[in-house]
Amino acid sequence: MQTKVKDKSKTTENHQNNENGMIVERRFTTAGEDPFDLFSWISMDVEIRNPDGTMADSIEGVQFPSGFEGVPGKIAAQKYLRKAGVPTYLRKVAEDGIPVWLQRSEPDHEKLQTLDPKDRFTGEIHGRNLFRRLAGTWTYWGYKYGYFASEVDARAYFDEMCYLIASQRSAPNSPQWFNTGLHWAYGIEGPAQGHHYVDPTTGVLCLSENAYEHPQPHACFIQSVSDSLVGGTSSIMGLWNREALLFKFGSGTGSNFSNIRGAGEPLSGGGSSSGLLSFLKIGDRAAGAIKSGGTTRRAAKMVTLDLDHPDIEEYIDWKSSEEEKVSALVIGSNILQKHANSLMESIWQHEDDDTRLDQSQNSALRKSIVRAIKDNVPQPHIQRILDLAKQGWKGVDFECFDTDWQGEAYMSVSGQNSNNSVRVPNAFMDAVKNGENWNLVWRTEKDKAAEENREPEACKVLDAGELWDKIAYTAWACADPGVQFDTTINEWHTCPEGGRINGSNPCSEYMFLDDTACNLASINLLHYYDLDNQTFQIEDFKHSVRLWTATLEISVLMAQFPSAEIAQKSYDYRTLGLGYCNIGSLLMHMGIPYDDERAYAICGAITAIMCGESYATSAEIASILGPYPDYERNAEHMLRVMRNHRRAAYDAPEDEYEGLTVLPRGINAKKCPQDLLLAARDAWDRALREGEEYGYRNAQTTVIAPTGTIGLVMGCDTTGVEPQFSLVQYKTLAGGGSLRIINKGVTMALRRLGYSDKQTKAIEEFVMGTKSLNGCPNLSYETLESLGFTSAQIKNIEDKLPDVFDIRSAFSPSILGKEMCISSLGMTEEQYNDDFFDVLGHLGLDATQINEANDYVLGRGTIEGAPGLKDEHLPVFDCATPGGKYGTRSIDWPAHVHMMAAAQPFISGAISKTINMPSNSTVSEIKDAYDLSFSTMIKACAVYRDCSKLSQPLMNQLVDSSAMEEDEDEEVVVVQKMVEQVVESLPLPTSKAQPLAEAMVHDYIATRRPLPDTCEGGRMKARVGGHTVYLNHSSYEDGRLGEIMLTTSKEGAAWRSMLNQFAIAVSLGLQHGVPLEAFVNSFTFQKFEPSGMVIGGSGRVKMSSSIVDYIFRELAIRYLDRHDLAHVSQEDLDPYSISRPEITDDGIVRSKGEVREVQQTLGAFDNVEDAAAKTRRLARENGFTGDICTDCGSSQMVRNGTCLKCNACGSTTVSYTHLTLPTKA
Repeated sequence: MQTKVKDKSKTTENHQNNENGMIVERRFTTAGEDPFDLFSWISMDVEIRNPDGTMADSIEGVQFPSGFEGVPGKIAAQKYLRKAGVPTYLRKVAEDGIPVWLQRSEPDHEKLQTLDPKDRFTGEIHGRNLFRRLAGTWTYWGYKYGYFASEVDARAYFDEMCYLIASQRSAPNSPQWFNTGLHWAYGIEGPAQGHHYVDPTTGVLCLSENAYEHPQPHACFIQSVSDSLVGGTSSIMGLWNREALLFKFGSGTGSNFSNIRGAGEPLSGGGSSSGLLSFLKIGDRAAGAIKSGGTTRRAAKMVTLDLDHPDIEEYIDWKSSEEEKVSALVIGSNILQKHANSLMESIWQHEDDDTRLDQSQNSALRKSIVRAIKDNVPQPHIQRILDLAKQGWKGVDFECFDTDWQGEAYMSVSGQNSNNSVRVPNAFMDAVKNGENWNLVWRTEKDKAAEENREPEACKVLDAGELWDKIAYTAWACADPGVQFDTTINEWHTCPEGGRINGSNPCSEYMFLDDTACNLASINLLHYYDLDNQTFQIEDFKHSVRLWTATLEISVLMAQFPSAEIAQKSYDYRTLGLGYCNIGSLLMHMGIPYDDERAYAICGAITAIMCGESYATSAEIASILGPYPDYERNAEHMLRVMRNHRRAAYDAPEDEYEGLTVLPRGINAKKCPQDLLLAARDAWDRALREGEEYGYRNAQTTVIAPTGTIGLVMGCDTTGVEPQFSLVQYKTLAGGGSLRIINKGVTMALRRLGYSDKQTKAIEEFVMGTKSLNGCPNLSYETLESLGFTSAQIKNIEDKLPDVFDIRSAFSPSILGKEMCISSLGMTEEQYNDDFFDVLGHLGLDATQINEANDYVLGRGTIEGAPGLKDEHLPVFDCATPGGKYGTRSIDWPAHVHMMAAAQPFISGAISKTINMPSNSTVSEIKDAYDLSFSTMIKACAVYRDCSKLSQPLMNQLVDSSAMEEDEDEEVVVVQKMVEQVVESLPLPTSKAQPLAEAMVHDYIATRRPLPDTCEGGRMKARVGGHTVYLNHSSYEDGRLGEIMLTTSKEGAAWRSMLNQFAIAVSLGLQHGVPLEAFVNSFTFQKFEPSGMVIGGSGRVKMSSSIVDYIFRELAIRYLDRHDLAHVSQEDLDPYSISRPEITDDGIVRSKGEVREVQQTLGAFDNVEDAAAKTRRLARENGFTGDICTDCGSSQMVRNGTCLKCNACGSTTVSYTHLTLPTKA
């Protein structure tokens, strides 16, 4: 079909001459009235703290609409208010054709000179200024370049956009808040950073002259990288520079690295390539050094690789192997510290100063050295510790690493600063299905084959199924890599004439050509649901979509970009990223389960309305300013994609779709509300009809982004298409403190389902608790008064209930006060100073009684088992994770896939969403999730199995706590068995029998005792320093050694004869009563050749200083139980020989000779958790992940797509980790 294209020359006309511009309707504001007067405003003080809790800055008197109270206002103030550089006095800059109210401002230097220098510049403290600089900048650029039909429409647009942001109905992506309007509103300028832009009037690519006149509003970038180390911005090193420029201004970027040659691939100048991983590690280090936007989060980047790349196996295992390094650092550092302490302790507890470092005299030191060597502590490190002890050091402290993802262990390894994905074509999925092989191809061979129009030859052939298993296993282990279905992505490509889609942004929602960018905005769906009429306000929603499509299009016009290539392509294709959030909360308010066909239909319809209306607006703008520059070349492709979108809205028959291998999921008309269904179809009728007539201004218009930070600013319960995370929410109050409230959707859902106010209150109290001690089992007012609590003290405890996670914390010493604790409750000073002292236990309550009180006051955190709740209504309240410590229900993982499948047919790009799975999910289920995603036409997906990250704390301990008290290195106590037997047989007290027994054994009169003709014994063969030695030994009936014979392979008759005579002499001594101990003490540690490594024998001696040293070590171990002379302990050879300690009331008791050691068990302590462990446990019981926010220290961390988000401060993280896939048999 022929498309009518607007004369591009008209795009350069100013707005006052453009009568065909957009006419803007007012739906929320009134002409002539200030939109900000529609809100009640609050004042709040905001503290900005460093990760260690110290104060970094504070802002007093911040003003926002009342809806921003708590977390939304705190985040907006901390992250988005401009902190410095705002002139105290401003003046307008006159500009032809621009009305005064819309003119930009600059510092009024004359007035500023009258002020003290420190008062000349300040920061933003009023939300009006923040909202105005955003909406004003968009209006200014739009009016200047002909987007509006008149000044009246421009003013209407400005007022409506101010309202949309201030009412928390919608918000742009973070870079808009950071950068947009600083020049227009305040005249802020800065040195150019190497950015480029396309002049809107001439269409000429230009280099930016300052950093702020053209803002960088785009959040998402896709950048190309060539197979060259240096030379130009497209090189590998050039990419790191471009990434840094993006991270600095708060944006994220992704690249497909498949062009880079694999390890061992020949280079044109000779030699071979070092491979992809070596370069990825460099880029990862560079990204880790940069904070996006200065203080907001770690750099966000995506690394993508095609499945036919030669290094694909190493790439998949990259993060897993790096995570193993983290484990090694954690384990090794703690083992090293443990043995350093043991060595120092054995040295300085030895009584004799002269012999404390002599192993032959200090047996404890020798044992410590042996244990350290057995634990693989490098011997030079052991020597270093001994040398320091010689110099008088009493201890050595090493850095002990932990698994904190922001800790030094993680920072020491690579692969932690990006999301990794693999591109999976349909050909690979077919190979997996058919049990076929998969070819890996050299990059140079692939290029050559493409030039010669032939299939490339494989450099390596893999089993496709095994490679798929590897991907699934690593995703099971640590949520990485994500999967992007390459064929599906490119079959929905609107501009294939411009090239293939190879990569994505960090969160996988923006997928388009390399070297392009996308700016995002999201609409809060819950604000468009009429709670009274229980209907979705379709016209208001469509109006907002239209305004935001225009806003994002204007943002392309005004933007600057980090490279000339991105600036040019962004101008040529003008891709946008409008999306929504809070659908999980919307569904709960509607009383519809997330895992329900009605929910999928509603999701599909709302998404279709948004995308169809956005493309219709794009076509409208194209009728005014013309389509995007490369539209003509791609018109048929784009219209084919538009027709497929429309067919999905009508749920068309399979044979009607054009050019699709995997078909989309259409809107289920039987399950969808009719008003939404008709609006969705109407939107796509108009989008296609007007697009066929005028073309489209934008190659893409919609994505579903994770909306982490801006979701909190809008006060959203859920992000993107995610379900509710928890039924319990925590709201920070403007005046300080916090409020623990039930999810707003619970109350509305209960009413929608027909529950009375009384029933609703009872269910809410079951979930949230009564928030009062009145009537509390075991802690009622009467009980507390009998224990000495006054009414004022009880009220003080109740006032603190919103700030605590559990009832024990409400009765902590810091809340009760010193006088109450010591004077009234009889606590000691030490107990009072312990914030985690269990006061309730001190008062006589056991664990069961405390739990009963906790459930009554603070609730169970789950709706399961609530009084009066019908079982058939439970699915409405299911969340992404089980609720509290009692909850067992959660949304099954297929529901996540089906919800994405419902939205994907109506999204230009893709969906950033995590498929959440419980910790007991299997690798097969991971594959099932990927297979279902592929078959339902999802473009990309990532899986997160709970507790799959090393840095995430486990909910339950692997072993009982008492088991941790057992001494894992306990050795068999070495004693003289004969002496013990004599002591036992003598009818004397032990104190008198002991010296007599020693005299009888050791002072035995030496008369020869011949061996019997037949006797027990044994033979050993070993190699000592490369020389073979044979040891034959025979014993008496009582087990005492009586004879040895020695043979060696060492050349020389004299040596062999001497060794034979030595064995005879020793045997005669043994038969005449010389104790074996005497020989052992005399001949062990003798040094002469041959010496060195020992191979063979009993396996317990690994090194010897001579052959006789080895012989008497073996004999001492065999006959005297001298395990201290062994290098390998008896426990290592016989796991059942470890003696168990005796458990007594005092703790665990061990006896070594006359030494009695007591270790207190967990029962001896009132507190069994440290503060950090308790914080993590309580956080997980209350629906959070158990991670700690590194920006504010809060434990309110939740999963947000592929990231973590802090509900307290809005910080987001990007990180994945893996384990290595074991080799298949």
